[in-house]
Amino acid sequence: MDPTISVSKGCFVFKNGATRADKTKKSTKRKKASTNNTSILGKEITDQPFYAVYAETWSKIQRHIETLQKESSAKTLQDLVDYVVKQSKFEESYLGLDEIVPAAALLTGINQPDHLEQFDNLSQRISERISASICVLQSRDCSSLKAAVETLVYNFIESPQEDDEDRDNKRLRKSHCTMKQLKSWYRNNWPMLRRNKVSKNDQNEEDSSSESEESQSTVSSTANGGDESRHMLIVILPDFECFNSAILQDLILILSSNCTDLPFVLILGIATSIASVHNALPYHVTSKIKLKVFQTQSAPVGLNEILEKVILSPRYAFHLSGKAFKFLTHIFLYYDFSINGFIQGFKYCFMEHFFQGNAYSLCCNYSSSLTKIKAMTHEDMEVIRKQLSFRPYVEGINDCKRIIAILTDDNYLKKKLPSLLRDCHVYFMTLRIFLEFLTVLVEDLPKCPLGKFRRELYATCMAKDICSLPEFRECWKVLAFMSKDEFVAKISRAVKATQEFCNQEVKAELELAEDCEQIVMEKLHQVKELLTNVVMAGTESIKTKDQAKASSPDELKQLSSRQDLKDKLMQMSKQQKPVSDFSKSVHETLDYIEKHIVAMHLGPLQKAPALHELFVFSDISTVRRNIIGAPRAALHMALNNPHFYLQCKCCPLREHSQLLATLPDISVMYKLHLECGRMINLYDWLQAFRSVVDFTEDDQEQIDPQIQARFTRAVAELQFLGYIKMSKRKTDHATRLTW
Repeated sequence: MDPTISVSKGCFVFKNGATRADKTKKSTKRKKASTNNTSILGKEITDQPFYAVYAETWSKIQRHIETLQKESSAKTLQDLVDYVVKQSKFEESYLGLDEIVPAAALLTGINQPDHLEQFDNLSQRISERISASICVLQSRDCSSLKAAVETLVYNFIESPQEDDEDRDNKRLRKSHCTMKQLKSWYRNNWPMLRRNKVSKNDQNEEDSSSESEESQSTVSSTANGGDESRHMLIVILPDFECFNSAILQDLILILSSNCTDLPFVLILGIATSIASVHNALPYHVTSKIKLKVFQTQSAPVGLNEILEKVILSPRYAFHLSGKAFKFLTHIFLYYDFSINGFIQGFKYCFMEHFFQGNAYSLCCNYSSSLTKIKAMTHEDMEVIRKQLSFRPYVEGINDCKRIIAILTDDNYLKKKLPSLLRDCHVYFMTLRIFLEFLTVLVEDLPKCPLGKFRRELYATCMAKDICSLPEFRECWKVLAFMSKDEFVAKISRAVKATQEFCNQEVKAELELAEDCEQIVMEKLHQVKELLTNVVMAGTESIKTKDQAKASSPDELKQLSSRQDLKDKLMQMSKQQKPVSDFSKSVHETLDYIEKHIVAMHLGPLQKAPALHELFVFSDISTVRRNIIGAPRAALHMALNNPHFYLQCKCCPLREHSQLLATLPDISVMYKLHLECGRMINLYDWLQAFRSVVDFTEDDQEQIDPQIQARFTRAVAELQFLGYIKMSKRKTDHATRLTW
């Protein structure tokens, strides 16, 4: 029997280091590894077709996003790692004689929730390149200088080392964590490499044999690799602006005074600008660090890259509606600037879309969806028939027998699904391709009426009829007023960008690429022909004889009165103005782009093919309710009707104002406090609480101490939640704070 198993309750003590926990360390790690692989969902969900498509597609999207993030930050992090590696080389100029600590300032941007992931990645890269101990020191652990030093030393000495199984089991107390202890630990584990500095007098006294041996050893050492490396102590401050400036100054001075024995490297995570360093640190502190600045990619640039290359990529069948897409981007831009938060919001939309049922398992590539059609049940086919876009499709069929068959016969509908799914795939692929064309046209126009990013145009196209917007008309007027060279260059650049995107993203990897390419190339070929007409057209306006005659100055001089002159000028203004061939060609080109590209392929979802709901998530109300919650409404519902969240059998209410003894104490107190005015008498409140939870006919009976303790705890909980506060004017009263 295990000595720590007992029938009665007990406390088991192990001397100096919890050896039993160390023995079971491997087993706990195995248990954690095994539990991490299991899903919290039951087999009744994980075995469904929609879950298999969800898991497979999300894993691809996640890997794509991680690859992009690594590539975007690789250059900056590599430069920073090279800087740290350079400091690890033994140099006589850096022996701590001048007490200067090498430091790096990493400008990370203001997306604070994502910073720790960046510094974890940086720590891994440094550990792979050199021998180093890394301490991530956060501002919350540095409320005082003593706490900062203790946390710094403790993290270095007690850092986890999985490979070192024979490590001493004795753990260090934080009160013993001093710089002296850190020096002793470093000297015992990684003795510093020192070079023999021989003075000139000693060199004169040495014999020739020793000089030859020393020269040979020097040659061999340089041949074997040059400068020697040391084990570095790297201190990372991920939230530099959150530190107390006085504590930070003293900490840097302490690191500087000990850098002769301990090779520190300081890395500062700066969210704003490098000016914050000079504002927080005076000259006598900045003179003790050798600072080099590194700039990471800003959060909006990183988000745009993820949106354009992953979320808006034609290789994935899942799409967001205009409102849902705009909602997620607004949370990012106006709330937190967190790319990780945006990805989690997108994942929630992704999950909500697929968990609607097996019919949504068709939201995958075309060949996979064809195999899933055969396994669909009658309930799945009914879900497809209930889609809003399915009714216009049925109403467009002229044959009554076909209508009856498609509404009642599942096998007949299964035969029609491949063509419907194909139309949806081709529609969304062409939408993304021509979105590239429209973006190049309008991204650099004055004031950018439609926006300058693809995400803005995508949200507008998916939600509204873009051709009817005044911003679109303004863009078209600006394009029509361009000079010949500017107009030709812009249209040519748009055609080239569209062709490159089609070749790189669609033609090389995707199914149905040939069908999509045929549609795109026909439109682009027609645009090229119209652009050729623009190039060949002249810019001189041609006047007809009637126009020349009407505008002759001799005729205007013959008018005798102002009224006649006014009537003549009004008549001339109504006549058609002379138009050049260039203007006609420009208008023809813009009209073709508007009618055959923008209106046909960049229209709202109402113009999308049937069953596009299987590919587009548009339930914006659910996303808003779950991502941006209403805490006050949720608290009121939880306290007023606990059954809504607990789903227990003891708390169902016929009406919200009903009071039951089985309700939680805080719920009873909350309902009673709603019946009170601004001031609540605690004794009356206690009696009312007692009458609900422990009703007795004798009001004069002494109150049970247990009931009074429950009342006191419930009052403290309501005070903690901010519903009441104790009154200073009346000691036996509480003030109500919410109405």
